[in-house]
Amino acid sequence: MSDWNRKVIEELRANGGNAPSMGGATLLILHTIGAKSGKERLSPLLYRERGDDLVIFASYAGAPVNPAWFHNLVAHPDVTIEIGGETRRVRARVAETEERNELWEWNKQDYETFSDYEAKTDRTIPVVILEPVG
Repeated sequence: MSDWNRKVIEELRANGGNAPSMGGATLLILHTIGAKSGKERLSPLLYRERGDDLVIFASYAGAPVNPAWFHNLVAHPDVTIEIGGETRRVRARVAETEERNELWEWNKQDYETFSDYEAKTDRTIPVVILEPVG
């Protein structure tokens, strides 16, 4: 885990799910199982609420490849998240084209940096829906 991720996770946990250093962005901690390693991985991610579902974006700041957490979710879609100081079980699914495009445009309206990420890469940035389990 990078030092930056570790710092954000510590901040989220110390402040009941808030990360003041991130300017009020809504963040969760995603717990995945490594697709290759089988080890638990933690990733702090921006999320958006859509009804009971949460939406996350595999932007990887516009890198030419998808982030490792995305590959982990595809391999093991039943995961847990920490949000607002509590832990929840969710099932991940990758949004199909029409839904993905709608959610991507919705996110760019509120977070302009995602337009920058999109401009930096030739890949279509995946959008993932986290649906509550149980």
